[in-house]
Amino acid sequence: MQRTGAALESGAEMEQLGPQFVVPATASYLEKRPRTLKHNDTFAVFDHYGDAFSAAGGVEGLFHRDTRHLSHLLLTIDGARPILLSSTIRDDNATLTCDLTNPNFHDREGRQLLDHDMIHIRRSRFLHDGTCFERLVVRNYDVVARQVGLTLSFGADFADVFEVRGSQRAHRGASHPPQLTATTVALSYTGLDFRVRETLLRFAPEPTTISADRTTFVLDLVPGVAHILHVEIRCGIGAGSAAAAVLDPDVERSFALALRASRQSLRGYAARGAKVTTSNKLFDEGLRRAVSDLHVLITDTPEGPFPYAGIPWFSTVFGRDALLTAYEMLWFDPEIARGVLCHLAAHQAVEFDAAADAEPGKILHEVRYGEMAELGEVPFRHYYGSVDSTPLFLMLAGAYLERTGDLATLAMLWPAIEAALDWITRYGDRDGDGFVEYGRYNAEGLANQGWKDSRDSIFHADGKLAAGPIALVEVQAYVYAGWCGAAQIATRLGRQELARDLQRRAEDLRQRFDAAFFDEELGTYVLALDGAKRPCRVRTSNAGHALFAGIAYPERAAAVAATLMNVAGFSGWGVRTVAAGEPRFNPMSYHNGSVWPHDNALIALGLSQYGFRRESERIFEGLFTASVYFDLRRLPELFCGLARQRAQGPTAYPVACAPQAWAAAAPLALLQATLGLGFDLRSRRVCFDRPHLPAWVDEVSIAGIAVGSESIDVSIRRVGEEAAVSVVRRDGPIGIQVSS
Repeated sequence: MQRTGAALESGAEMEQLGPQFVVPATASYLEKRPRTLKHNDTFAVFDHYGDAFSAAGGVEGLFHRDTRHLSHLLLTIDGARPILLSSTIRDDNATLTCDLTNPNFHDREGRQLLDHDMIHIRRSRFLHDGTCFERLVVRNYDVVARQVGLTLSFGADFADVFEVRGSQRAHRGASHPPQLTATTVALSYTGLDFRVRETLLRFAPEPTTISADRTTFVLDLVPGVAHILHVEIRCGIGAGSAAAAVLDPDVERSFALALRASRQSLRGYAARGAKVTTSNKLFDEGLRRAVSDLHVLITDTPEGPFPYAGIPWFSTVFGRDALLTAYEMLWFDPEIARGVLCHLAAHQAVEFDAAADAEPGKILHEVRYGEMAELGEVPFRHYYGSVDSTPLFLMLAGAYLERTGDLATLAMLWPAIEAALDWITRYGDRDGDGFVEYGRYNAEGLANQGWKDSRDSIFHADGKLAAGPIALVEVQAYVYAGWCGAAQIATRLGRQELARDLQRRAEDLRQRFDAAFFDEELGTYVLALDGAKRPCRVRTSNAGHALFAGIAYPERAAAVAATLMNVAGFSGWGVRTVAAGEPRFNPMSYHNGSVWPHDNALIALGLSQYGFRRESERIFEGLFTASVYFDLRRLPELFCGLARQRAQGPTAYPVACAPQAWAAAAPLALLQATLGLGFDLRSRRVCFDRPHLPAWVDEVSIAGIAVGSESIDVSIRRVGEEAAVSVVRRDGPIGIQVSS
């Protein structure tokens, strides 16, 4: 096979490179109880006071298209930081609300001037269309009038998100002198890419004083009367773009209109998907938060809704993450899958580009818009360095057809599907052995290109890193499922010969996969084959994806399930990425012993498909109980794989993203696995295959399960050890089918 460029495949080189593009854990991201907001390409991270600090290792601030447009924001009252009363994000993630009060104030002789808890400050904040809107309501609960000074200090470092993550730069662009009016401050920076990035702060009413880095309101507070202040922080790219924005002179109306638009957008997402309620109120709280997280992470693209991967580090397009997120929530809201497939097809590689690890037909890995990406200081402007996104694209396309019957969309996507199929055979199989391997072309790109993309995540039983090209166990499983899915689409499009060929390829791959990857002594599938076809004989969670994708022969499933769920594999909270006792096992690592909710959800789906419902429910119970301990009932990107202890919660991973799309979607997939939920479009039926309910739930109600233009509401109740399913409401000739 001809190659357009030489791939870098040396395992020795991978060992020497050291970690690439890692998130340094100089401090725990979670210890400040971060409060996150997002709208489209803008996100913000604040502490629980609503402030932002850009100290070393600090991630707080307002980010727009991979640049931090506000790195410092601090509210003080008469020079002192207020006392925190409460801090929360609305259930729908629309607004952040912080309640604050004054500390004690004394004069120089120690005489008390103002008791604490007399002045109440409520900060309400949200994002919309590249702008952070804030309203401060100040009330005096003393019996006499009080004069106080509220000061907001601010600053913008215009750091690239990779700088915030720890990347060092030899040179930066130029910051410009702030431009002031009586009510605005414009901060700006011209990058080495010659783009002007600007932050415009607007205050209302007119502040008492205003300067380049702070503004003060001196307020005469009559008892019981509310004083309302507004702050707008607008992000812009392009000379004067933020300052030139048309500003509504009525700031109160501007705030109200933007808030209404923001909430309407979230309600639109919520109206489209199914609605789930259960008899367990704690689970309902976590599920509401998860669905709200998914809604806020979704960004509207020209091709449809697309879930960005996570905040703060991955608030952008990630092919793999979006494909798996869409799969996890496919039964719940198939429109997300359509948006993901269409957007990724629109950005599919059409030519070879070594710098971007791109080959014709390959599906996108990551997109970045910041200065470092524009300059090539990081390779992720339009980057294709994931080996699994392309087969996952095919897998999701097949599953989308099975779920919706939307042949028109698949016909439109067919050229992209054909290109993806061609990539697998022409480029994916690097050495012609019938398996799909990876090896990067760009030395600055990712060394490992599966979902476990840490430098040290692929290794042998002696702990040595594997040399490439590397064939991962889960990638072969995705290729199998992708070929099966593409065969179904081809059949529906009348391409019978191609469908038969794809089905033959899938069955051939299944046989060769079983021979090469299943290890009798290990009791499960090996992690990978290295460039010399030596197996990486390590027990990992990756093997569970063979069940998820259906490539495993039924006779192998019991051994794989037992290995995943034994005490070395299952921490009590979830299946570890690497089993305890293996070389490089570290429960506090990113990929070598931690617990990832999305990984566990896919494993649970696989276990359920092969009949291991009780094992699937153990995973469900572990993750549900873990979620109770996390802030806002929110499952993070990952947490540590330390063994579960009685009366103790899970151990957090210090720089895990929260919210993270595929973690947020995990409870939906876990519920599907437990209920055996599927669809038979020909008979217009929602199917429940041997449904069970976990021990901590007695009843589940699901409203608005859509099949085409029809929908149905169902109730699932515990009856002894079984579950009974009944129809509550139906819209059209749609029914249910329950098998036991």
